[in-house]
Amino acid sequence: MPQLNPNPWFAILIFSWIIFLTVIPTKIMNHIQLNDPALVDAKEHKKDSWNWPW
Repeated sequence: MPQLNPNPWFAILIFSWIIFLTVIPTKIMNHIQLNDPALVDAKEHKKDSWNWPW
């Protein structure tokens, strides 16, 4: 059964994973984020308790 011979298919699998793990992440990580998160002011918020009317 020739389909059980792993020699050509194993090499194709290894080379494709090498391409996926080296080329594609570098292309993705080179993109610039368009919406940089803005820093929130560190001012103190009001912490008054709510006085219920009843």
